[in-house]
Amino acid sequence: MKYYSTNKKAPLATLHEAVVKGLAPDRGLYIPEVIKPLPQSFFEHIEDMSFQEIAFEVAKSFFGEDVEENALKKIVYDTLSFDVPAVKVEDNIYALELFHGPTLAFKDVGARFMARLLQYFVRQEGKEEVNVLVATSGDTGSAVANGFLGVDGIHVYVLYPKGKVSKIQESQFTTLGQNITALEVDGVFDDCQALVKSAFMDKDLNAHMKLTSANSINVARFLPQAFYYFYAYAQMKKKGLADNLVVCVPSGNFGNICAGLFGWKAGLPIKRFIAANNANDIFYNYLKTGEYHPQPSKQTLANAMDVGDPSNFARIYDLFGGSHKAITDLISGATYSDDNIRTTLRDCYERTGYVLDPHGACGYQALKDGLQPGETGVFLETAHPAKFKEKVDAILGTDIAIPERLAAFMRGQKQMTEMPNDFQAFKQFLMKQ
Repeated sequence: MKYYSTNKKAPLATLHEAVVKGLAPDRGLYIPEVIKPLPQSFFEHIEDMSFQEIAFEVAKSFFGEDVEENALKKIVYDTLSFDVPAVKVEDNIYALELFHGPTLAFKDVGARFMARLLQYFVRQEGKEEVNVLVATSGDTGSAVANGFLGVDGIHVYVLYPKGKVSKIQESQFTTLGQNITALEVDGVFDDCQALVKSAFMDKDLNAHMKLTSANSINVARFLPQAFYYFYAYAQMKKKGLADNLVVCVPSGNFGNICAGLFGWKAGLPIKRFIAANNANDIFYNYLKTGEYHPQPSKQTLANAMDVGDPSNFARIYDLFGGSHKAITDLISGATYSDDNIRTTLRDCYERTGYVLDPHGACGYQALKDGLQPGETGVFLETAHPAKFKEKVDAILGTDIAIPERLAAFMRGQKQMTEMPNDFQAFKQFLMKQ
């Protein structure tokens, strides 16, 4: 299968080229030229399949032309060594708990899948080390760092905004060592993302070292997240609740909901989507006005969604042929302030006993506000609330137990390099590696 750039000024690429390059030469994002619909027979029996079985069928549809079947099956089964249950929170509202992977966040699947797929291609080439650059607002860095930890032939550089990720998140990528290097940037997430994109376009750097991305910029990072949506549908079908299914996605850089939309294009029978924003409401305003205006990101309680110019908007826009009507026919939006998030956390906990994290709170509240009679809603609970323990405990008056896998990170020795928000300084650092 070939992949084209959203900017339409780069040659078509193979999956191998799209994964290894990350960003297209014209600074666009790669998209599959064709999205194959999955057969109806797959959906007729999907409720009887395991998460791994479902994911393998979806992976074959997306990647099967470019990866040998046994190798692809091993990648999928190695990636999905955990479950993502749909848990009832209240009538007609379920949380798809995506925090049962190594870093207790939804990005584990995409990161682990990409690490193994990239290694598959690197071994085919038998060439020099590949260097992964990843900007993070919180969970991406930890998921990518842990997904790639110890993978031969790959070195990861994690760029994160100083003072703007939780201590637990920070510990998950600054304490690893080995092939993981953490760079603390004096700026916000958008600055980190801009440094990464500039690096991909720099001729000197690309002559010096082989670079790729592991943000949802990379097609191998965002597309595997579609597995979640198919499995959510299977679980709801098993409960007899798959008709009129609405899925709500807390959204920052929009890679997660973008994967769901690609799943929908492949035939997944979801009625509609809701994109839940925090105070960074750029996409919400686009839905309302038809105009897209990036803004400087605002720091919020839901820090992993603090994105003022979401990269994957370009993919969504292209997927629907630039039609505002086509997008709004399928996707609605919601936006919530920090005060709204606090209120939602308390209300949900007091009424149901369910502990949300700040990002999941946006998804839960958007369903509460937007579900229509006869619909069932699933919101993606994207991270374990313990990853935001200080914030959640302060709001709820709780003392959330920290899972041992998180506690182990926090006992590690922090290793990071301070980096100014300056591309030349970043370039000089990489040129010395």
